[in-house]
Amino acid sequence: MTSELASVLGLLLVALLLFAWGRPRMDVVALLLIVTLPFTGAISVSETLQGFADPSVVLIAALFVVGEALVRTGVAQWIGDQLSRRSGGREGPLIVMLMLSAAGLSAFMSSTGVVAIFVPIVLRIARTAHLSPGRLMMPLSMAALISGMLTLVATPPNMVLNAELIRQGHDGFGFFAFSVFGLPVLALAILYMLAMRRRLAPAAGPAEARAHRPHIADLLETYALTERVARLAIPAASDFVGQRLDTLGLHARLGITLFAIERRGRLGTELLLPEGDREFAAGDCLILLVPEEDFDLDAFATRHRLIRRSAAEVAARMPSREIGLVEAMVPPGSAHADLSPVEAQFRSTIGLSVLGLRRAQNAATSSVAETRLKPGDTLLLSGPWRTIRRLQGQRRDLVFLDLPEEAEDFVPERRRAPVAIAVLGAIVLAMTFGLLPNAQIALIGCLALGAFGCIDLRSAYRAVNWQMLVLIAGMIPFALALERTGGVDLAAQAVVSLFGDGPPRLLLAALFAATTLLSLFISNTATAVLMGPVALAIADSLGASPYPFVMCVALAASTAFMTPVSSPVNLLVLTPGGYRFGDFVRIGTPFTLVTLAFCVTLLPVVLPL
Repeated sequence: MTSELASVLGLLLVALLLFAWGRPRMDVVALLLIVTLPFTGAISVSETLQGFADPSVVLIAALFVVGEALVRTGVAQWIGDQLSRRSGGREGPLIVMLMLSAAGLSAFMSSTGVVAIFVPIVLRIARTAHLSPGRLMMPLSMAALISGMLTLVATPPNMVLNAELIRQGHDGFGFFAFSVFGLPVLALAILYMLAMRRRLAPAAGPAEARAHRPHIADLLETYALTERVARLAIPAASDFVGQRLDTLGLHARLGITLFAIERRGRLGTELLLPEGDREFAAGDCLILLVPEEDFDLDAFATRHRLIRRSAAEVAARMPSREIGLVEAMVPPGSAHADLSPVEAQFRSTIGLSVLGLRRAQNAATSSVAETRLKPGDTLLLSGPWRTIRRLQGQRRDLVFLDLPEEAEDFVPERRRAPVAIAVLGAIVLAMTFGLLPNAQIALIGCLALGAFGCIDLRSAYRAVNWQMLVLIAGMIPFALALERTGGVDLAAQAVVSLFGDGPPRLLLAALFAATTLLSLFISNTATAVLMGPVALAIADSLGASPYPFVMCVALAASTAFMTPVSSPVNLLVLTPGGYRFGDFVRIGTPFTLVTLAFCVTLLPVVLPL
């Protein structure tokens, strides 16, 4: 062992210990490695910085932007809603459907890209299902890694090894040759995650940190409005069909406040603002607030041929995505003091309607619209989230309090959802057929999303997880350093010398273990490049078929479950899931051993030696 190799291995050991300790932060450790590696003499300063120009780093950054565009246009929300609805909101079925969806999509495009797109979706699912993100993020990353065992194009190592087979005069693998192994491993992974899910959640994740924020239902209860919220459907026979809101005069005549109008759109139910010139249509549903609890809503509905929905359905279908609620306090010296909400003209001046009022912690039960405001009063206001967010910084006449949890569901560019879906589809197809390098495809997709207004520059830069990119870029030079100092060749030769004369299954197990361990420190593509020739050489020395040995390397290259730094896929879920380095070791190591045992047992059966 040379002094250069000893220095690189020493640095690697120190880095792993710091990662396991959790101090300093992982991206800081990566920067320390970038600074220190040139002193080993293995690589130069410019080579150490090449990680920042690596296509995988650019790809991940671009796909963060794509994921944010899907959130802003409501596509991520729609996918999350579909997963939640089809799973019934239950954690077990949710994990199953999430893993199947992630693995299925990753089988045809970059698994890193799929995880980058799914992270905001999973965060939203966790929030709405009241789960810690840690319960879902590791199943997501594991499914994305296993996708490499499903198709020929699922991961670069498969294509590298297939090309090596052809180069040495053998037939290549079929497109779905990997699925025989990948599908059972995916099934095992789902069962494993269902069994281990209670050990996945961190002590305090992002979901718990936001648990103190109120929900819309909490605000309605605080202001004694829960029993006054109603939902009425407009059938074709109703006299509301074709009528404009301003001509009906619901608030002026009856004191009824309209929250929103539900209308069926191209991407599901849309919530429309209660604007004066809005015409009602058959099939619309009105979400409204009656003036008092004893208001005869049934008589009102019968008179206008409207259909009243149940109280449970009303609570479940409160407006939250475009139209929301927020509390605001009247400060001393406010221009609204000594005026009633009607006199202050809240709707015309700030674009929000007053629904409720609290004074000295007591909710007002009389007509709020005519009550004169005093300093210290808190108001419950209703209106578009866009308006509420714009007024958040105001402190002079109204002090806006914390937004409710549902504010996270606001979708500013919902009307551009079809464009975002089209761009995402184009990205997936282009990556599947390899029309251009993946990083270039993703960048073109980002430009298209920006050009069509699905995302703006400020949101794009804010969407990128820079800490994650620094960590990945800092680890990439290690592959070059290990290769140049002979560390990789040393590991490959050790497998042959130790197990070359053993039983075939023992040799396959050693080859699998060596590939897995090597992929902990260098990329799985580099591992495949180095271990592919070793696998072929072993098969040739035994006079055996090369296919089980090459397939063994391919499968092992997709089992980077044991550390967060062994794959960009794991790094992407590290922070959102609230994980520590040891969580991957604790959860990933047992399943790696399960995968090894299963594959080594099945390989000689499916691909005879």
